[in-house]
Parts: sequence; C-alpha cells; structure tokens
Amino acid sequence: ACLLLGRGFEPRHRLLRAAELRRYRGAPGDPGLYLALLGRVFDVQRGRRHYGPGGAYSALAGRDATRAFATGDFTASGLVDDVSSLSPQELLSIQGWLSFYREHYEPVGKLVGRFYDENGAPTEALREAEAAIEEALKFQAESEQRKQQFPPCNSEWSSAKGTRFWCSTQSGGVSRGWAGVPRKLYRPGSKGSGCVCVRSTGPPWGHPPSSQHGDRGDLDNPQLQEYEGCPPLAEQCVL
Repeated sequence: ACLLLGRGFEPRHRLLRAAELRRYRGAPGDPGLYLALLGRVFDVQRGRRHYGPGGAYSALAGRDATRAFATGDFTASGLVDDVSSLSPQELLSIQGWLSFYREHYEPVGKLVGRFYDENGAPTEALREAEAAIEEALKFQAESEQRKQQFPPCNSEWSSAKGTRFWCSTQSGGVSRGWAGVPRKLYRPGSKGSGCVCVRSTGPPWGHPPSSQHGDRGDLDNPQLQEYEGCPPLAEQCVL
C-alpha cells in the first residue's frame, strides 16, 4: 500500500495550510490551481478546463475533498476530507484517483491538517486510511481469485421453462479453457448461495497434478452443493 499510495511523497517538502490552499482555485489573480487528495497537493493547471472556474470539477479546487472523489457528492457536506466511513469499494476508488493524479499531474506538497501534521509527517488518520485501502486491495485480489476459481454461471428465466443455469468457457465474464458444471456456492457468513461453474477434472484449485489430490477438480469443495434434480456432471440445469 505504501508504494501504491505514494508513501515517501516528498516532491518539494512544501507544506500548505487550508487557508493558503484556498487561494489556488485558478481565478484571476490566484497564484495557481491546486487540489489535494488524501493530503497530497497537486498542481492541476494543465486540467484547467476541468478544475478551473466554470469547470465541471471546479468544486474540488483549492481544497482537500477526498470524500467527494469516492461518493460524487459535491455538496458542502460531501466536499470534505473525512474518509472514515467509506466502504472498501469507495476507498479503492480513492486509491485509483490518487494513482491517476500521480501519473498525470505534478505533486507540489502536503496539506497540513487531517492527514499530515505541522512537520509533514503522516497522521494517525492517514495511517488508518492507508491500512483500510491496503485491506480493500487484498480483498479485491482475493475476490478476483475466487472468481477465477468459481466463475458465475450463465442464467435465464422463462415462465414456460423456469430457470436455466449453464456453464461455458466464457460464463461470468471469465475466459478459460474449461466450462465446468453448475453448483451452488455458499460463502462463510452468507445465508444465501450463488450459481458458479466448477471444474470437474484435474487437481483442486491451487494444487499441482498429483494422484494424492485425485482428478475431480473442485467438486469436493465443502462450500459447494449440487442442484437437486440436476445430473452431477451436466453443464446445464433447469429448475
């Protein structure tokens, strides 16, 4: 997370206070056009048509409105830097925006306040935000791995035939070299289930080929359950 969030962000060791940052809104006579994100200050002059007066994102200029980058709330209550109540997905959005600004705009310093203290050192609020983002990134990676292991089924419903679940090499938006068979997947802590496609041959996910693991793919995973009335190795089920 430190690498992704830019710890060691020391462009010119410049520290700005909120009152000084408010002067950088790009209006005539202003010294420039800045915005802050998680306490990092960027020069967004090259994006003046977006961030300058009259621009679609002019409300972001001259302040740290980190919360609005995730929520899209451009009201007074939304244009703030408090991220403590944001969801993991919203925190990932902030991380994505921070990467964007680091790539496309010049960093000019840090904002003294919620995320950096008088000496430019990270505050507890920044450490908590970074830890939450790191956890969200970890969860995202784990979710993507689960999706590769258990891609969602294709499904359709009709009043005449009911619900049909089926698997293909493209189901769930996951391209792969196997189609799999439909199963109910129950996740820990969840009361419901979802239809996923499960490999029916080869070793279990994450294991090398070996007689020790058999040749049933992930069919024996304890979180899976067969659909009643559906042949165990059928690629589709009609319920």
